[in-house]
Amino acid sequence: MSATGAPARQVTGSTRFMLLILLVPGLLALMTTFLLPMTWLARASFSTSSMSAFGGGLTLEHYRAALTDPFYWKVAMNTLWLGVTVSFFAVILSYPIALFLTRSTSRWRGVLTALAVAPLLTSAVVRTYGWMVILGDRGVINSTLQALSLTADPVRLSNNTLGATIALVEILMPYAILAMLAGFGRLNPQLEEAASMLGASKLRVFWRIILPLSLPGVLTGALLVFVLAISAFVTPRLMGGGRVFVLGTEVFQEATVTLNWPLAAALSVVLLALFSSVIVIYQRALRRLEA
Repeated sequence: MSATGAPARQVTGSTRFMLLILLVPGLLALMTTFLLPMTWLARASFSTSSMSAFGGGLTLEHYRAALTDPFYWKVAMNTLWLGVTVSFFAVILSYPIALFLTRSTSRWRGVLTALAVAPLLTSAVVRTYGWMVILGDRGVINSTLQALSLTADPVRLSNNTLGATIALVEILMPYAILAMLAGFGRLNPQLEEAASMLGASKLRVFWRIILPLSLPGVLTGALLVFVLAISAFVTPRLMGGGRVFVLGTEVFQEATVTLNWPLAAALSVVLLALFSSVIVIYQRALRRLEA
């Protein structure tokens, strides 16, 4: 073995050791804040005692109730539909904003970016109450429509799925904008200039160059919004008026009202399984785009 080989291996081993040392705080934090609570949640979902997370023996009864009851199937479908709808409209509305901020060379670009994500500085509860005022039967929109004699009766914009969807789209748009801003790094103005010089129209440049290169950022934004939407509790609860049933509201109901903690834990595990399925789909779609 050469004399130059040993030091190289020593440096490599030392570097790996340092990397492991640097990973220890993050791994400990991950174990404390995620793995241990998930372990507790999984154990609680099998508990035979409805009042204790660890009391009694083990049973699959709560999963049977969660997976065979038609009501919970409807709740799961409502949750999935709400997540897909909110993700679609949030991405559609956020895409032009994120693309404009990415392409802007103005000195006000930083200010405009801050304004785009400024709603995050306000609590989602406060913004939800704001939408209750705007979309209520006597809110701004209905009052304006009636003042203009466009409608005789108030339009039902709140206390239903429509109101919850509208509010969630606005509340989650800043997250979509941030995700797309981070994912639009692949856009190359030189490719667009080359296509234009070859005679491609602006619409063709968008469809053949800009959109394909920005799709990874779009998928990331859609994933983030979807995860936040299907796990939302406050906005569906308030804007739904108790008429919108999603997994988040049902977990809260079982845990705090009926005090059936194991069933609440089982529903939470179902929600996590839904998260995992969407993430797997996202990763496969991303691999195809990058292939």
